[in-house]
Amino acid sequence: MTHKAGFVNIIGNPNVGKSTLMNALMGERLSIITSKAQTTRHRILGLLNGEDFQIVISDTPGIIKPAYALQESMMDFVKTAMEDADILLYMVEIGEKALKDEKLYAKLQKTKTPLLLLLNKIDTSDQETLESAVQYWQEQLPTAEIHPISALENFGIEGLMSRLIELIPEAPAYFPKDQLTDKPERFFVNECIREKILLHYKKEIPYSVEVETEEFKEEEKIIRIRSLILVERSTQKGIIIGHQGKALKRVGVEARADLEKFFGKQIHLELYVKVNKNWRSDSQQLKRFGYQS
Repeated sequence: MTHKAGFVNIIGNPNVGKSTLMNALMGERLSIITSKAQTTRHRILGLLNGEDFQIVISDTPGIIKPAYALQESMMDFVKTAMEDADILLYMVEIGEKALKDEKLYAKLQKTKTPLLLLLNKIDTSDQETLESAVQYWQEQLPTAEIHPISALENFGIEGLMSRLIELIPEAPAYFPKDQLTDKPERFFVNECIREKILLHYKKEIPYSVEVETEEFKEEEKIIRIRSLILVERSTQKGIIIGHQGKALKRVGVEARADLEKFFGKQIHLELYVKVNKNWRSDSQQLKRFGYQS
């Protein structure tokens, strides 16, 4: 029996639904989904395994013009994703015209990699708008296959999945077949806590935060976790903790509930907040958090 395996990389502007698509294909919540831009900071690999195939799906940060070192590292993940793909999924929503980075868009127009353009959020559109969007993208990217989908409503996902299996090359599996992702457990703890911060705090706060899990002890019936929320300034520390610690408590309660679902075990979660000045512009800190190699 022949075996197929390949890297399928998702790229697109912030908030077009890349993480929602990844989670729809995986059937697991591997990527943070919130309505705020720039929620995905890392490149996260999800592994879709069948008896005779393995699709390595990669969700990448939304494409932006970088303003500081952290964002530059985020865009490096996107460039790598364009270079090592067996199949590129370029995701747009109805009404959108082009990538926010002209150089990357020019690369996309010249790519020799099989390119699938995913027209997402078609559940919010009518037939006429959809048809003119399809026509527009056929002119812009003549080499791309166009797939109208709704990642949120799971529309068109099955057909897309079949097409990916057809297109990936013959190859042995790249990862063990019982593995779901390339990231360790602590990574998902950090992302889960960060998601709650994105949901509950406004303005600059979510973008100034990094989460680091210092302890992850798995026992038979319970996982004991201790995580640090790092902020850039002491005023941000006060905002994260909130009056009488209420704001931080809410983050902890909600993150714990999600982590219990994710790991299928009782969770004991301790959260602390610490100031770590200007970590977003400090290359040593960025290396420590896995943004730079």
